[in-house]
Amino acid sequence: MNPKYIANVCGTAIIAATIAVAMLIGAQKGDSVENNVTMLGGGNDVSKVDTSTVQYYDNASGFLAKPADGNAKYSGIVMVHEWWGLNDNIKEMAKQMASHGYVVLAADLYKGKVTTDSSQAQVLATGVRNNHDDTIKNLQAAVRYLRNSNFVDHGKVGSLGWCFGGDWSLQLALNEKMNATGLYYGRPVSDPNVLSVIKWPILGIYGSADQSISVEQVKAFKQALDKDGIPNEIYEYNGVGHAFANPSGPNYAPAETKDAWQKTLVFFDKYLKGEG
Repeated sequence: MNPKYIANVCGTAIIAATIAVAMLIGAQKGDSVENNVTMLGGGNDVSKVDTSTVQYYDNASGFLAKPADGNAKYSGIVMVHEWWGLNDNIKEMAKQMASHGYVVLAADLYKGKVTTDSSQAQVLATGVRNNHDDTIKNLQAAVRYLRNSNFVDHGKVGSLGWCFGGDWSLQLALNEKMNATGLYYGRPVSDPNVLSVIKWPILGIYGSADQSISVEQVKAFKQALDKDGIPNEIYEYNGVGHAFANPSGPNYAPAETKDAWQKTLVFFDKYLKGEG
């Protein structure tokens, strides 16, 4: 079955629930973002990370973060924002990831637009979903940018996204050869025939109290991955809801967020760096 079709069907099935939950999350708050990044940092110094804005696709510019240590090469990660857009929270997470030894390109699916208003976020996200082909081309361009970078160990590129970005991290995996794919509460796909194109490890982070993605859907996702023989690490945190790693939302769960982030780092270190 066509991945585009899967994206549209899945979106129709749960988009209303996702919108309802996301509207509860509210606006991004600078202090919350800063405290969250500090908690996740574990002593890593993000001041040793170089950042810049780079144009990687048509009129889309992304946020590039990389270790500030000369000409060394690192694995690359395409990071995909939530439905709020490429905001400060995602940029800080890109810096945090880069401080662990990655070149991170936070892609921009909204081409410069950022919002804290859920109604506008819904309009922007729907526009992206309705333009599946261009969105995939955008993300593929981000992958090519990293693979062609002098700072990236060629062939070692993964992706990571949250919520709306988790959806697209998985959709990228269905349309582009990667080395590792991570998604936080992104919409799962449960058709083994569709997932069979994936030949690399998948990380999935979910909450058991998520109102938009059920426990059954997560189990079906893992079962489909297992059936295809796709290495996977699917974690479901008991009692936490959608977007529990968003520091500005009512579902924010600091302990689970910190644990999930450590699992995320171990996952990418293992499959992109060959550690562990």
